Amino acid sequence: MKNNFTFTIGIVIVSDKGSRGERVDESGPVIEKVLGSVGGAVKKYSIVSDEKAEIESVLLEMADELHVDLILTSGGTGFSHRDNTPEATLGVIEKIVPGIPEAMRAESLKITPKAMLSRAVSGIRKKSLIINLPGSPKGVEECLDTILPALKHGIEILRGDASECGRH
Repeated sequence: MKNNFTFTIGIVIVSDKGSRGERVDESGPVIEKVLGSVGGAVKKYSIVSDEKAEIESVLLEMADELHVDLILTSGGTGFSHRDNTPEATLGVIEKIVPGIPEAMRAESLKITPKAMLSRAVSGIRKKSLIINLPGSPKGVEECLDTILPALKHGIEILRGDASECGRH
């Protein structure tokens, strides 16, 4: 992404322990660092429990009230009984964007077979792109590296600043 491109970011860390102050969030700072280096400015940073309603509430606030360009969740995408991030995301998005999590899983599979266990989803609500990332800082960085080349164009389309996806 070009340095003159700026966009707003919402970060949602999904963690029961993190929301109770029992665990230090290490994934959010990775998101801030990686996206800050390409023009992203954090508009809201939240740490919430794994409760579906709580996740949905912060996603709705970021998309509907704060009009954040890019909302990134971290955590809650596995097989645990408490992992509700994909369901919360599906509960608020208007359009699904399957290519983003497919690309993240495909690239992550080159590193670990456990990548196939990710239930991450991505989609659009109004003019906000919502993407579920893994809970680990390493996984967050690897997934962001995979999707960064396409994010600028996706955000420009949502804003109405670009219209064509075709290559010239």
